[in-house]
Amino acid sequence: MWLWLCALPLVFVVPLVSDACFTEERIALLQISDSLRGMSTMGWLDTDDCCSWESVTCSNDTRRVSSLQLSLNGVPPEPESDPCSVKLNSTVFSAFPELQFLDFSMNHVLFQGSDGLVGLSKLRHLDLSYNCFDASFMESLGKLVPLEVLHLESTAMVGALPASVFENFRDMKDLDLSNNQLTGNLPASLFTLPRIEHLNVSRNLFEGISWSSTSGLVGLSKLRYVDLSYNCFNASYMESLRKLVSLEVLHLEFTAMVGALPASVFENLRDLKELDLSNNQLTGNLPVSLFTLPRIEHLNVSQNLFEGSIPWSSRSNISSSLRMLDISMNKLSGNFSFLWLRNLRNLEKIDLSGNVDLAIGVNFPGWTPPFQLKELLLSGCDIDKTIFAQPHFLRTQNYLEVLDLSNNSLSGSFPSWLFAPQSTLVYLNLRNNLLSGSLDHIKSTQTNLLAISLSSNNISGHLPANISSIFPNAAFLDFSGNTISGEIPSDLCNISSLEYLDLSYNNLSGELPSCLFADHPILKTLKLSNNKLGGPILGGKSHLSIRWEIYLDGNNFEGELPRYLTGNFEFQGTMDFHGNKLSGKLNVSLWFLPNLGTLNLASNSLTGELDPSICSLTSINLLDISNNNISGSLPNCNNPLALLFLNMSGNLLSGDVAPHAFFSNATVTALDLSYNQFTGNIDWIQTLGTVRYISLGRNKFNGQISPKLCVLQYLRIIDLSDNQLSGSLPPCIGDLSFQGTSSGLPYWALPCGRGFQYPAFRYTSCYEQSGFRFFTKYNLYTYRRNFIDLFFGFDFSYNKLSGEIPPELGHLTNLKALNLSHNNFVGKIPESLANMSEIESLDLSHNELSGAIPRQLSHLSSLAVFSVAYNNLSGCVPDVGQLSSFNMTSFEGNRDLREASPGSDCTAGSSPDGPSPWQPGSKEAKDPALYAVGAASFVLSFWITVGFIFCHSYGQRMVLKL
Repeated sequence: MWLWLCALPLVFVVPLVSDACFTEERIALLQISDSLRGMSTMGWLDTDDCCSWESVTCSNDTRRVSSLQLSLNGVPPEPESDPCSVKLNSTVFSAFPELQFLDFSMNHVLFQGSDGLVGLSKLRHLDLSYNCFDASFMESLGKLVPLEVLHLESTAMVGALPASVFENFRDMKDLDLSNNQLTGNLPASLFTLPRIEHLNVSRNLFEGISWSSTSGLVGLSKLRYVDLSYNCFNASYMESLRKLVSLEVLHLEFTAMVGALPASVFENLRDLKELDLSNNQLTGNLPVSLFTLPRIEHLNVSQNLFEGSIPWSSRSNISSSLRMLDISMNKLSGNFSFLWLRNLRNLEKIDLSGNVDLAIGVNFPGWTPPFQLKELLLSGCDIDKTIFAQPHFLRTQNYLEVLDLSNNSLSGSFPSWLFAPQSTLVYLNLRNNLLSGSLDHIKSTQTNLLAISLSSNNISGHLPANISSIFPNAAFLDFSGNTISGEIPSDLCNISSLEYLDLSYNNLSGELPSCLFADHPILKTLKLSNNKLGGPILGGKSHLSIRWEIYLDGNNFEGELPRYLTGNFEFQGTMDFHGNKLSGKLNVSLWFLPNLGTLNLASNSLTGELDPSICSLTSINLLDISNNNISGSLPNCNNPLALLFLNMSGNLLSGDVAPHAFFSNATVTALDLSYNQFTGNIDWIQTLGTVRYISLGRNKFNGQISPKLCVLQYLRIIDLSDNQLSGSLPPCIGDLSFQGTSSGLPYWALPCGRGFQYPAFRYTSCYEQSGFRFFTKYNLYTYRRNFIDLFFGFDFSYNKLSGEIPPELGHLTNLKALNLSHNNFVGKIPESLANMSEIESLDLSHNELSGAIPRQLSHLSSLAVFSVAYNNLSGCVPDVGQLSSFNMTSFEGNRDLREASPGSDCTAGSSPDGPSPWQPGSKEAKDPALYAVGAASFVLSFWITVGFIFCHSYGQRMVLKL
């Protein structure tokens, strides 16, 4: 009985310490689950005991939740959607008073408030990376005094960091604020955390460090890891880092550091294992102290401006711990011998690429290095040219995975021995050399090889018929720029991993395997340009599986475009079929290519009118149908195409160009409608707010040039030549500002964003426009790449423009070419044109200009082409400066213009008072009648003077006085 009574209290106690978790914590967890997009409950509903749920840990003593590992439980947002559209109130976490560990990273939610976190007094580890909140959220977190680990990577924080946040974090060991948009200076309190070991503030917009003195760094005795990369700091901060004597890892890449590297920085960093100073603008010589760090394993100073020799020799005491050395893309010179590496038993990677004056000795017969490299990159160096012919060194490296010997002008036979059965190569780049031979010599299966580039060599022969057996796992094959002939083997389609194939600029012929277009869903890029391929375009297929881009230009494909065509292009797909023999009408009414961004059909034989179905290509950014036989007027689209580039030149198009009808005036950057039969006025030009290049030459446009043209402040090139424009030239054209690259595209290319990046090389998927044409210096030039940002030219020639040339044109100091020829301009040549200091071509010929040639034009030192021929100019041709370098054809056809000759009284700007006007091809007047009149006048004057002296009384007195 007493035993039963003694046990009675236990009956009432047991339920209070039940194995079940607390109800409020279970409810809070279910609320979190409901908030996340598609979060798996992970069996949470199978039992009421949340302590047994996956990712949940409870204290054995209190049954309270102590740890939540809820990382990556939400569904990632779509690429173009709001990354943090789901909201979560932080008060839900207040239900866990004993929580010590919370990993809520990569859930892409927007945190509302911070009160629920601030009350967690036992929290030690907090990871909210890849969620969203602003920098003010940080200020609240400063109240979490016990925190030891705080990760806020990629949380969309914007603005300056509150300095007070870190003052209470006396236990903080690991702080990660990377990949945000934090600005201003790093707070000084960040460098007074006594227990900090790991600090990562990379990929922000910081501009400096707010410390008045560097004494605070002395106390950071435990700091092992610092990453300040992808911010803006100057090299002077490096000097302060020398006090971090326990530092093991230091990342300062992409920090915009400029100037010499303080050599003393590294003398005290004896524990440093990893140092990255790459992608800055550091100058001067490489400090010797870099190469004497006793524990260094990874050293990267690539992509800088270091010069001189590498402070390394056979006597150097280099750490045997060194695993990776990258000093590529500098301006280093002198010699570098691989014998100097003989003590580096752990060396795995060496990259000396891009130092064109660095002579590298590799081959040493009989020497067996103590290391086995995984990566060897020697692109664009002064490398030992016998590296393939006498491969002493390469044959000792049995575990090479990455080999880059591109851009070295290596000659001789293609090194087929690299493809031995036991080869470990994964990435091979031999592009831009002089290697010859054939791919047929590769016999062994290269199971490991993922990417190979042999482009721009002298490789000949055929592609192996069993190419999928040789490169079964290849993702990237580039054999472009060789002389490979024959047909393209259908066996290529059996390389299921293939994503990039470039066979352009070879001598390939025959028809294409249709499976490349339709039956290869992994293939992203197919380049077959400039071969001798033929047959129907796209192999007759009506469905495309290629994801990014198709280049079939410069071949012999013929027939009509597919009537039906569907495709699965990803964003901004490309089809380039220009320079073939395609015929028929351009009718895309049965095409379904919703993500097609670029379509180039130029230089074919397309005919008929432009079908209104072209308006269905709503994603198109570039449309080039130039140099065909397309006729009719431009279609009217209900929704004008948002084109950046439109080239329709060289066709038979006619009618008026209606604004906001076919293309969007708000988006077009380059417009070429030249060499057609368009009519009407050109007032619609003023609506092209972002345009840089306009070519309307060789049409039938009429009317006047409106002053509203001057609102186009991004305009760089305009060609209105050979039309029927009349009226005066608006003076405000001289006020065009040629604004910079802030509008439109920084380069003459469509947006780039996709590509392949491998250890040995990279490829970026950018469709580059063929260029822009402009007639200057008596020739039609095609300019490419970013020249659009450097060239400024106006051509108004062959019209009916009249009035005086506006003096305001002299304000165009950046103008390279100005052509006003073959118009009806009158008046004088403005002296202000001498202010166009960069002008290279100035043509004012075939007008009705009068007066003298301004002598100031002689100061135009860049002027290469100049003509004022066939005007009504008078006076003298300036015989000094740049104008004296032009021949007579530049001035012919001006009846009252004469040449200044030595000893004459002719000066530029003077009126012709002599009897002999200058004409081209004559130094002096040649008329015999003029000589006779001159001689008679001289004789008559002589005898009148003699008679006056001796016969007249006044003359006699003058003689006597003498």
